[in-house]
Amino acid sequence: MNALPYELQLGLRYTRAKRRNGFISFISFSSIAGIALGVMALIVVMSIMNGFQHELRERILSMTAHMQITGYNQRLHHWRRVAEQVRGTPHVVGMAPVIEEQAMLSHGKTVKGVVVRAIDPEWEPQVSGLDRKMVSGSLSALQTHKYGILLGKELAESLGVTVGDKVTLIAPEASVTVVGVLPRFKRMTVVGIFSAGMYEYDAGLAVIRIADARKIYRYPKDTVTALTLRLDDLFAVEAVRKALAQRLSETLYTIDWTQRHANFFKAVHMEKRMMFIVLALIIMVAAFNIVSMMVMVVTDKQADIAILKTLGATPVSIMLLFMVQGIAIGTVGILIGVTAGVALALNLDVVVPFIEHLLGIRFFPPDIYYISEVPSRLEWRDVEAVAVLAFLLTLVATFYPSWRAARIQPAEALRYE
Repeated sequence: MNALPYELQLGLRYTRAKRRNGFISFISFSSIAGIALGVMALIVVMSIMNGFQHELRERILSMTAHMQITGYNQRLHHWRRVAEQVRGTPHVVGMAPVIEEQAMLSHGKTVKGVVVRAIDPEWEPQVSGLDRKMVSGSLSALQTHKYGILLGKELAESLGVTVGDKVTLIAPEASVTVVGVLPRFKRMTVVGIFSAGMYEYDAGLAVIRIADARKIYRYPKDTVTALTLRLDDLFAVEAVRKALAQRLSETLYTIDWTQRHANFFKAVHMEKRMMFIVLALIIMVAAFNIVSMMVMVVTDKQADIAILKTLGATPVSIMLLFMVQGIAIGTVGILIGVTAGVALALNLDVVVPFIEHLLGIRFFPPDIYYISEVPSRLEWRDVEAVAVLAFLLTLVATFYPSWRAARIQPAEALRYE
């Protein structure tokens, strides 16, 4: 005795059977192809979006810390005492003081507005990868050169300077002299040039020593803008914030990377969501093909439905029979799409260069784009979401034709047979 329900057996048999109407078979294959292409495209695009998001996050966080501790009016007094209180906090693997201010840099007739980040070269490697981003000069040169400055690659090119040249830093604060109130100027020596791979840093960031910044911006001793922290898990910021609230002896403020770059990451997340919705329409179109195919199959099988009902088949059994057929077609398309999508997403680093070589073009020229390779980061939760979405759309698409089949009356169906 066969353990499979007869609805499942007949549904699978109808799926495998040769069609008297060849057009129905064509629609079946086009439905499978449409679902497979939609699932594959959605998995690949989601993987590319994940890759871009991961790449941008890594580039941003390679130049900034995961978290900052600061005080009222962006001033942190006695930062060394705060550092001792923070030391040993779970997930905190590094810390460094920083002063952040605005300034203008001039060289010849060129003037550029920049963000000035003052660091301690001995502490800074604990929280950022600035030392690994140097293209000329070195981070340690800041320690040995009084009033030395590091410039982003784009900023140095726009100013027309290189290592060893002099630039003038113009602070927004003024000095009172005998001839009136004058802006504060300071001649700085370019001791290094870095490339972070992000326009925000390469074109608008200048790095100097904390000792020099205190004199230029008149910071008291042991006062900085913030104490920056590096975490072993960048998503552990909430746990670290709670731990710091218990450790710190005074009221201070914590700012993490999700808050400092909130608009940017929200925009990337929104773009990923919109791409998911747009590409899901491809699967929806393929699901409508299943509706068309199922309606034609029901019309073609009216006599069979009438015979089954005469033998005692219930409307629910008829519905299940045809739903099995539609779901089988959708499942085949989903399996093909998931297999092809995962394989392509995992091998984009090989496929894309091959296509570029074949067509003789570059999708992301390195002289225009900071990210010149197509990144891909496959996340299985996205694969699961795509597969479940495709299955649900297939299930919905089979419901109406199956319901129509269940309403067929045997007498009406057999009248003209």
